[in-house]
Amino acid sequence: MKKRLLCLVLAGVMTLSLAACRGNEKPAETKKAAETGETTAESTAKTGDYKIGIITGTASQGDEEITQATKMKEKYGDMIVTSTYPDNFTSETETLISNAVAMASDPDVKAIVWCQAVPGTAAAIDKVRETRPDMVFIAGTPGEDPGVINPKADIVFQVDEPGCGVVIPPQAKKQGAKTLIHYSFPRHMSYALIVARHENLKTYCAENDIELVDVTAPDPTGDSGITGAQQFILEDVPRQVEKYGKDTCFFTTNCGMQEPLIRSVFEQGAIYTLQCCPSPFHAFPAALNIDMTGHEADVDYMLEQMAIKVKEAGMEGRVSTWGVPCNMLFVEAGVEYAIKYLNGETNGVVDDEAIRATLQECAGDVQVNVTNHVAEDGTTAANHYLVTADFVTF
Repeated sequence: MKKRLLCLVLAGVMTLSLAACRGNEKPAETKKAAETGETTAESTAKTGDYKIGIITGTASQGDEEITQATKMKEKYGDMIVTSTYPDNFTSETETLISNAVAMASDPDVKAIVWCQAVPGTAAAIDKVRETRPDMVFIAGTPGEDPGVINPKADIVFQVDEPGCGVVIPPQAKKQGAKTLIHYSFPRHMSYALIVARHENLKTYCAENDIELVDVTAPDPTGDSGITGAQQFILEDVPRQVEKYGKDTCFFTTNCGMQEPLIRSVFEQGAIYTLQCCPSPFHAFPAALNIDMTGHEADVDYMLEQMAIKVKEAGMEGRVSTWGVPCNMLFVEAGVEYAIKYLNGETNGVVDDEAIRATLQECAGDVQVNVTNHVAEDGTTAANHYLVTADFVTF
């Protein structure tokens, strides 16, 4: 009996010792995080038992998203896995879907951040959910209408495209614009929010005494490809300036057209107000030959270099963008919010307060305005967030 009692006492002591050891693990991790300068999320994520996937386009369509995906992998290591969708995603939907399914086949992948969420994303989400109903999807810059993507993705991030139609004309007028050339093509002009932006451009261009001129450009996913679309822009901008004069503002709905458009606008001395996906990094570095080595995500550096290039070209007051790289913001905020959710730090998948806070944290010193998408019938989409920021004029 005494022997048995002694064994029980010893067992109790050992249990207490083990509990004490486990109790010290978290403070030790916190101390390590403090010593290395890591945030709690970074420290926890690195020891977490999950992965987060990021799906972007390739650099040929725009390198911001893939650059930010690389940055997140550098920050979190093997916890981040990346993939891309094909350039010609409209005709290679099966590849787009299979890439998402392959990423989700890893049971450790608990969330996928998709930017840009091109057409086919909703179908890919459906396919993944057949085997992974638990997967969390955060879709940035969707190429499908809200009625299609909102029921599929858990969270949607997007530039407030209708809002851009309101703010671009008065900004263009400040820059001296008398005409606004709007380049697009039928596929884009079938998207609800792009159409809404265009309708607002009509209204607010008229209010600001600016003539809105629609020009149909080749679809980069068509037979002529991205090269043909870019060549069209290079040839057409001089024609439009010859017809309407230098006080002409140029806008295109397509990312792949931005670089030749900026270059040609600078050559012609015209006006450039905003990209389709606003950002200091979007097409400006390549168009203006700005060396970004070591400054790939440095907004302040980019703004300084742009100011120099604008002054050299004698374009002061005629070039502007937003001070926040929106698609990079959506990738970063998507990952950081997914970490918060997977660490149990949010109130469910769609925690409105935490989502807005995360977007602002990732935007840094640049104030972003965040609203929810409201459909034509007045219904508010609680999971669809629209973002705007102030103009930076060089």
